[in-house]
Amino acid sequence: MEPKKLCLFDQLTPSTYPEVVIFYSMNDPNLDLDKTLIQLKKSLSETLTLFYPLSGKTKNNLYIEDYDTGVPYWEAKVNCRMSDYLQLRETESLNKFVAIHPFTKEKDNSDPQLAIQVNVFSCGGIALGVSLNHKQLDGETLSYFLKSWAALFTGSPHKVVIPQLSKAASFFLPQTELPPNCVALMDQLWFKKSNYVTKRFYFNNKAISTLKSLGKSETVPSPTRNDVVSCFIWKHATEASWAISGKPRISVAAHAVNMRPRMKNPRSLENCTGNLFWWASIIVNPAQKAELELSQLVALTNEIVSEFNGDYLESMVGEAGFEPISDFVTQLESMMGMDSEKPDIFAFTNWKNTFNVVDFGWGNPVWVGAHGKVGPEFRNMVVLIDSQGSNDKEVEAFVTLEDRQMAILESDSQFLAFAGNGHNINSSL
Repeated sequence: MEPKKLCLFDQLTPSTYPEVVIFYSMNDPNLDLDKTLIQLKKSLSETLTLFYPLSGKTKNNLYIEDYDTGVPYWEAKVNCRMSDYLQLRETESLNKFVAIHPFTKEKDNSDPQLAIQVNVFSCGGIALGVSLNHKQLDGETLSYFLKSWAALFTGSPHKVVIPQLSKAASFFLPQTELPPNCVALMDQLWFKKSNYVTKRFYFNNKAISTLKSLGKSETVPSPTRNDVVSCFIWKHATEASWAISGKPRISVAAHAVNMRPRMKNPRSLENCTGNLFWWASIIVNPAQKAELELSQLVALTNEIVSEFNGDYLESMVGEAGFEPISDFVTQLESMMGMDSEKPDIFAFTNWKNTFNVVDFGWGNPVWVGAHGKVGPEFRNMVVLIDSQGSNDKEVEAFVTLEDRQMAILESDSQFLAFAGNGHNINSSL
């Protein structure tokens, strides 16, 4: 098979490993665990035949080849019941359920594209730990893969997502060589050496309803859950940073925007694999805005994200597609040069209806976890996940911040009035 070209956005995305851990209670007394594990491995192999670039290696930030490399696969026993583990309500141990440490700056082109760890609890429950190399996969691509794996496991080939493996590179043309300033900026956006801490916060329906009331305005009369929760976290994380520095400084919220449904023809990128997202960067300059009002942050975020429309995305297609990226780089370089101190950058991504609907015939997951402690070089980041409780309008946020910022956030009474310290997952598992 021919090498698979990376698309432009793959080239701009570093090799680092997000993780997702999906917990299934397996409440079936007739389940044959040994047969289940054999079938999981067999159907995984079948799925990799469809998504064959995931078995390869990255070469020169241009393409994927060597498809015989394969995907690391482990099975691990967990010496406790799933219900006991979930009641701990902590995040650090999530890293034990995956094969590769999350969000570490990787430099080796031989790193795998994907790694799977199947964790079996003493009660028979299973947690699927997935590490994905961001160089080739975004969250949407991983969801295609997992849904296809589940479909083949359950003998439902009609539910398999037929991946469009090469289409992204034909739309968003790769560069033979990225400009050095572009490479440097992307590295700066993704990685900053510090001591990071990840905590899980829970926003129940009452908190979200109140935040929606506080976040609405004439321009955004009906803000979404994602709007208010992300801006609320951004507001308080920024205030924590300002408290540490002793003065306000520029703050940037970088939202990962899925480009697929925003194209002029939403079906043009249907089932396309690759990093088909880009960053909507919302900038608050304290020289222009002294107060961080939630409604203003929501309005500003909606304004910037709405610019990711069909016309803007079409401007990135074809031979001239790098020009908007170059403009983006120039804008951020200019912004970063406005202040003697580096700006605070907070990245946001939303896993709404992504991994909580992957069904291997065991029912929907009882919980979806993001990650524990990240590597020493990463960044401030927030992952929003639909809560697996009785009310699917509730949200869990995995918040990664520098340790001093997190300490202030966890003592911020105005923040904690809305953000609980982890959702108490159903104890009847």
